[in-house]
Amino acid sequence: MRMKLLAATAALATLGMASGASAAIVLTSVPGTNPYSGPTPTFTFDSGAPAEATGGQVRFGSVSGVAAQPFGSTGGYWTVGPSDGSPGILNLSAFASIGQISFIWGSVDDFNTLEVLGRDLTTVLASFTGFDAAVNPNGNQSSPITNPLAYLTITGADQFNIGALRLSSSRNAFEVDNIAIQAAVPEPGTWALMLLGFGFIGASMRARKTREVRVRYAL
Repeated sequence: MRMKLLAATAALATLGMASGASAAIVLTSVPGTNPYSGPTPTFTFDSGAPAEATGGQVRFGSVSGVAAQPFGSTGGYWTVGPSDGSPGILNLSAFASIGQISFIWGSVDDFNTLEVLGRDLTTVLASFTGFDAAVNPNGNQSSPITNPLAYLTITGADQFNIGALRLSSSRNAFEVDNIAIQAAVPEPGTWALMLLGFGFIGASMRARKTREVRVRYAL
């Protein structure tokens, strides 16, 4: 009976590693820089669209009335809108866990929409518009404020459930570049639950070994 209790407690503690913290996805932004000074990009568009990206268009340089190269961006960038196709989807299901996603959000407009999808590529875990990225999302192409470095910070179970980013824009255009993916780092509460689980598993193994030794002597 004691063995079963220890095993059950250990299992619960292990489950706490994924559910110990409240799941959330939060968007923050800081003024952009030229040259770019953010995290090392996982995805750039200098050689065209990566295999993980579908929809939209990779462009080089600005095209009046269609797309503008983001402030701080060099080479290619990804653009989504009526002229280039909308939505654009970046599949992230190959990443086991994600703690943060950052990217240059070019000339932010109020008609830009960013959605974070679950691993089923259907469930919307979070949704943001240009109003969430800039105080006045008026599409200014040269201001660091409207060309911010955007950060998506993911916590809790959502760290293990990110499947894709979906970008859409009802007008030209939603431009991004230098998308950086950072793996999740276990939170202090998660570490505590994990250590507790391992401790109970160790205690269970020691108790079992002691019992086996006693049985051998009894024979």
